[in-house]
Amino acid sequence: MFVSSLKPDQQIFGDLSSVAAFLPIGNISFDNYAAVFDRVPAARFLINSIGISAITVLLGILVNSLAAFALSRMSMRGKSIILTLIIATLIVPFETLALPLVWWVNQLPSLTLDGFSLGFSKGWIDTYQVQIIPFIANAFSIYLFHQYFESIPKELDEAARMDGAGWFRIYRQVVMPLSGPAVATVAILTFLPAWNSYLWPLMVVQTEELRPVMVGVQYFFQLNVSWGEVMAYASLITLPVVALFIAFQRSFVNSIASSGVKG
Repeated sequence: MFVSSLKPDQQIFGDLSSVAAFLPIGNISFDNYAAVFDRVPAARFLINSIGISAITVLLGILVNSLAAFALSRMSMRGKSIILTLIIATLIVPFETLALPLVWWVNQLPSLTLDGFSLGFSKGWIDTYQVQIIPFIANAFSIYLFHQYFESIPKELDEAARMDGAGWFRIYRQVVMPLSGPAVATVAILTFLPAWNSYLWPLMVVQTEELRPVMVGVQYFFQLNVSWGEVMAYASLITLPVVALFIAFQRSFVNSIASSGVKG
């Protein structure tokens, strides 16, 4: 993909029958990357996706870890049933929820700013929050946090409570500092679907200035298709994902190992 993004279309198709398709040889340049920014507002799409994904990750870590903490550390009746119901939601495909969800978000109030006065309007369609809030809570993230919290000795909670700590302080100062690998894994697994979101923004966002990067892909298949530009755009939107995984890969592997192996 990256090598093809450096070549003109004629050379891309000409090199397909040989190993040259994988080598940066021939007429190599960054013209396709310059053309990407001329053809679509790629910088705006990137900023939108980075902001949407970052906020979704931060709020997702907070909400899902709090839910998992309550299910793992606090005493309550029916915890296993609640956890089972949460995990059961994983079998429901998003496509079956999309249309009802569009109706619901269109009924919610939205804060508006008119000059120096605040007001309310109906509906979240064509906003940033409609791309963030429905995806904060995640069943798999809750399950992953729960499994990791279970591996942390509960004697630490008892010691903290003897020192006068409440549940939120135990969560903030005892459990979460020991859960770095789980946080990194949830960050990656939350970031990926937020970054790759295509169907949902296509349904609820009409304004170009609010669209994420994946919706921008369709711009390149209107009128004349330039495959070099397609490869350049695909390379651009892949870089943040690769950078995130490289930054957290050790914690990601540690979390998977510690969540899947007991004893």
